[in-house]
Amino acid sequence: MPNSRLRNTFHIDLSSSDFSRCIKCALVAVGLTIFVTPAKAEYLVDVGDVLEVAVAGVPELRHRAAVQLDGNVSLPLVGAVPVAGLPLPQIQAKIGAALASKAFRQRTSDGRETVVVIDADEVTTVIAEYKPIYVNGDVSKPGEYPYRPSITARQLVAVAGGYDIMRIRMNNPYLESADLRSEYGSLWTELAKEQARMWRIKTELGEGVQIAPSALMDTPLARSAISEIVNAETEYLKTKQSDYQQEKTYLQHGIRQGDDEVRVLSEQQKKDEEGLQADLDDLQKTTELFGKGSLISPRVTDARRAVLLSSTRKLQTSAQLLQVKKQQDEFVRKLSKLDDQRRLDLLRELQDTSVRLNQIREKLQSVGEKLQYVAMVRTQLVRGAGNNLEIAIIRKRDKGEERIIAGEDTELLPGDAVEVSLQYQDGPAVPPRKLSSSDIRSGTGPTDSTAGDSARVVQR
Repeated sequence: MPNSRLRNTFHIDLSSSDFSRCIKCALVAVGLTIFVTPAKAEYLVDVGDVLEVAVAGVPELRHRAAVQLDGNVSLPLVGAVPVAGLPLPQIQAKIGAALASKAFRQRTSDGRETVVVIDADEVTTVIAEYKPIYVNGDVSKPGEYPYRPSITARQLVAVAGGYDIMRIRMNNPYLESADLRSEYGSLWTELAKEQARMWRIKTELGEGVQIAPSALMDTPLARSAISEIVNAETEYLKTKQSDYQQEKTYLQHGIRQGDDEVRVLSEQQKKDEEGLQADLDDLQKTTELFGKGSLISPRVTDARRAVLLSSTRKLQTSAQLLQVKKQQDEFVRKLSKLDDQRRLDLLRELQDTSVRLNQIREKLQSVGEKLQYVAMVRTQLVRGAGNNLEIAIIRKRDKGEERIIAGEDTELLPGDAVEVSLQYQDGPAVPPRKLSSSDIRSGTGPTDSTAGDSARVVQR
């Protein structure tokens, strides 16, 4: 529940001509304010707070529990205890009464077990963590922050990184502008590279024309840089085409060479078959003559050895012929797949290049918008625009949420949501000029004489 403060408000009519009377009234107001002591209401525990309950002499019963949505905390030995909407002393008394006369078995250091009877006066309850507070608006790091007792709006803003223009952190708009311009130029270079790569891929696919530097002259890059990009892709294209032709020539040569080897081995195989048949006939005749006693046994042995050598030579020639045919079939298969595989690789590369081109265009659009924003911020800094600070606290009450206009030294309560707004006072604002089609083509954008920045938006 929120703190209640007793405040005195004094209204001084400054339009009165009697200036001394105003001074006296102000002094009286200050005097009365000094003697008035603000009364701070006792904090009531709410959902989201974390309580820590401890029992003297029983460290095992020290327990932290968050207040649940139903307003209860779950504690050992007693279970759920309703605490939401109660002050801390009343909660401590309530938990102490619930734990009173409860028996707890405690094991001593020597291994014995003793029974401890809890006394209500031995129970302590503290708020270990308050529910968080929130800050949003013109600060560097909006979000959720832990609550600390007596924290003020000024301290919360300091924790959140301080005030910031238009809710975006910028240490130095001039340095930020230089970094963005460098990133912007790098993105254009990457875009030109990807465009040249896409033209090279389409040329390999037979769908595009030859790469020309004039095709990239729309980019805000130096002619020398464009020429280097085009030359690099052109040389890469020549290298890939040369490598493709060499691979194709190698496979075709392998096929022709295989045909020659197959022809030679086929003739050799035919001769080996004829030689084997002749040796077989000779062996048969020798065997018949040996049976008639016309030849001695060594002559039969020589005939058999000749048949063995002829059959071995035939088998070797057949195996070599099969190996050559297998290698030739492999060359034919690679040659038939060469064009298809090359096209598949090029189509995959073309798809990846298209994705990268879209990503670079999106980044260029984003960096161009950032450059325009930085130019606007620099304009504000150069003009020396003043600002009014408005701090609003959204605080939960019994009857709902309440919006409180506060100051930097206003103390916050757990669960408060702080909205920070910087309102500039800088005469009549000049609306930014929209980019025309000629601006997009020429690469210019909204400029300011004091900012000196221009951001070209990429045409989608």
